[in-house]
Parts: sequence; structure tokens; C-alpha cells
Amino acid sequence: MLSLHNLEKSKGTDKKSKRLGRGNATGSGNYSTRGMKGQRSRSGGRSGLALRSIRSYLLGIPKVRGFKSLNTARAIINIADLEKNFSDGDTVNIRAMLKAGLIETIANGVKVLSDGKLTKKITVEANAYSAGAKEKIETAGGQAMLVKKSESSKVEKSGDKK
Repeated sequence: MLSLHNLEKSKGTDKKSKRLGRGNATGSGNYSTRGMKGQRSRSGGRSGLALRSIRSYLLGIPKVRGFKSLNTARAIINIADLEKNFSDGDTVNIRAMLKAGLIETIANGVKVLSDGKLTKKITVEANAYSAGAKEKIETAGGQAMLVKKSESSKVEKSGDKK
């Protein structure tokens, strides 16, 4: 079986490095391919010299990919989820959605979307509604009530202490 410990180099892959500064007869004596004077000709000189071009400047900057949106995303819940998890005549607030496991957090608010059908008459309290969702709730005989984001987070915090 072929593994890292038993790999062998192909023939001709090893090339000896050029030995510099070994006399004029070798073809790289005297200045050892470094030229006559200057920082690059001296030992330790090449590493200290950095060409300052815009390209080298840009390559040195760490790249952070993507972006962080200033508009925080709300938790999303569909009409179909409300139909499935709540009964006729219920008042569905953000705390009830959280308790039912339909949303994970209410830190940024909750938006109700219109995916699915609603046959039950329920009162829904959320931070935002799509136009279709509001229409479906009201068509079924329920109410779509808007709640401010700050009020919904206060409800959650006071409910946790019990």
C-alpha cells in the first residue's frame, strides 16, 4: 500500500542547488551573482529591503471576507406553522412562539410570512408582517397586531425569572 513513509522520488527530480562563492572557475565566484555593492550584495541585506508598491501593501493587509449588516435579521415564522401549532381562538404572542419552539430567539424581533394556509381564527402579536400574511390572518377572522421590538424583549426577560 502506498503511504507517505514509503514514497520514493522520481528519477531526475533532485537538482543540486548552485554553490555560490566557490571561486571564479565555478562560474559564480567573485561577487557570487550578487552584483558589486549595495544592500542586496551584503549578507542579511536582502531580507531587510521591502519594495513599497501598492500591490505589496495590499497583500500585507488581512482580508476579512463578507460583511456585517447593520439591519439585524428578524426571526421568521410562517402561517403554516401557526396553523399547525395553535388552536382556534388562541392569542399567539412572541413568547408563545418561543415556547412552542417555532423560533430560537426574539432578540431582533419576529416577522410573520404568508407561506401556508390559515383556517383558524387566531390573534397574532408580532413585530412585522408580510402583506400576504396580514391578509390571510384577517381573512380567517383573526387579528394581526403589531408589537414594538422593545416591548417583546421585556416580556421575554420578565418571563424568564419565574
